[in-house]
Amino acid sequence: MSVRDSAAKRIPPFAALGSAFSSPFSRSQPKEVEKPETHLPVSRETGHAVPTQSAGASDVPESETSEGGVAGQAVLPSEPVDVMDLMDESTPLARELASETRRREKLMGRVLPRPAETRIMTVSNQKGGVGKTTTTVNIAAALATAGLNVMVIDIDPQGNASTALGIDHRADVESIYDVLIDDLPLANVVAQCPDIKNLICAPATIHLAGAEIELVSLVAREQRLRRAIDVYAAERKAAGEERLDYIFIDCPPSLGLLTVNAFVAAREVLIPIQCEYYALEGLSQLLKNIEMIQKHLNADLVVSTILLTMYDGRTNLAAQVAAEVREHFPQQVLSAVVPRSVRISEAPSYQQTVMTYDPSSTGALSYLEAAAEISQRSV
Repeated sequence: MSVRDSAAKRIPPFAALGSAFSSPFSRSQPKEVEKPETHLPVSRETGHAVPTQSAGASDVPESETSEGGVAGQAVLPSEPVDVMDLMDESTPLARELASETRRREKLMGRVLPRPAETRIMTVSNQKGGVGKTTTTVNIAAALATAGLNVMVIDIDPQGNASTALGIDHRADVESIYDVLIDDLPLANVVAQCPDIKNLICAPATIHLAGAEIELVSLVAREQRLRRAIDVYAAERKAAGEERLDYIFIDCPPSLGLLTVNAFVAAREVLIPIQCEYYALEGLSQLLKNIEMIQKHLNADLVVSTILLTMYDGRTNLAAQVAAEVREHFPQQVLSAVVPRSVRISEAPSYQQTVMTYDPSSTGALSYLEAAAEISQRSV
């Protein structure tokens, strides 16, 4: 069995989070109590161990001991004990595990609502390395595993979103480039994600690197992606297929014509912000560009969601950046925060999202929380 086949079998829908996300602190299992080692004192004269009476044992009358117990010894309760009540949270690791357990319990059995109409979100930030592609594919995967119909459109010439979803995006494959430049129907390039049933993707190829120049001379160059999405939605409806609930557009780290096409096609902007100073520095320029799009090309566009990524709780800088972003955008910033995670970084090397690569990881939990929070919001 391949890695992908084995991973696909453990995709956790929100309704089954209790079984998919096992925790070392499950409430259904009593806590094991280990017997402490006892070290008897040694006589200096004879060199032999000297038996001693346990503290408090002589003060306990034999009549007050539990049935079958020994005076001075604790007797385990016969009924299961709530481990969360007994768990020692005095250490950082214990507090972190306890927090994760409580977060997972909140997601158990949750059913995500379907939006009244298709929500088209462009994931954009002109700064590279802030987690745009990672956020796009993992939130899309989280929503799809919950039973919603989701499509990812990859307009980044690097094609990283296509890689993470296991979609072929070699140079000879028909891609979103052909849709934008040659007016090829979007239905001709859409491919099914092999790991997640309700997730499809329009891949990107290296040809997109030259699309910025080719788009300059084309008619309605800023609206070509929007028209392609509208035609595809009409074709699905005519064929009797279910409408898409979410469309996520993964943008390149720039503010060129490809990103402008994404802004015109979308109704919402999702901005991932790395919890470092440079990410804040470029945010103002991004907001100015979005304001220009609103005035001249897409009046319905709004910045609906901001997600803090690569959060390192050990540093004061991350906390300060998070606090500053929340102060300026209190309505847009999600409560969920994505931490630095090795599992999130490893998943693309297996052509998977973290949702299928390691659904029990902290990174997967964070993206599940973000997806659930996005689904509860309305624009």
